[in-house]
Amino acid sequence: MSDKIRLLIVDDEVEFLDSIAQRLEMRGFDITKAINGEEAVEATREKKFDLALLDLKMPGMDGKQVLEILKKEHKYLEVIILTGHGSLESAVECTKLGAFSYLPKPYELEELLEILKQAYEVRMKKKFENDQLRMEKITSLATGSSPLAILRALREMDDDER
Repeated sequence: MSDKIRLLIVDDEVEFLDSIAQRLEMRGFDITKAINGEEAVEATREKKFDLALLDLKMPGMDGKQVLEILKKEHKYLEVIILTGHGSLESAVECTKLGAFSYLPKPYELEELLEILKQAYEVRMKKKFENDQLRMEKITSLATGSSPLAILRALREMDDDER
């Protein structure tokens, strides 16, 4: 298991995708690349990611559609939109859909790194808070339930995490 932040980068501009992936790999990220929305969704179903960096305008499934799917299927995944076709309207819409941040291209690497750091901190905080709630439920169950009831409740909690 790697101690690197697992980052999915999705962009249909292959040269840009390779460039940003290389720059972030050199800074210690574990990078997976996808050149379209369908590839991105499939990648997240095969591997767990901490963060996703997502282009807005792509042929086929666009960034908003991918954002919706990713946020629905992966409750701790933080998504940053990086686009050359941004507008205030699309920024508001993406934020409502759950995007952590919205950056225009061209981007400043230091600003992107700071946003990735902040997104990862938010992800970890959400996960920690959820883990705390789960432990409180388990402790409560353990003190007042039968072994079979405890197993049922644990299975339900496990199913909720999927």
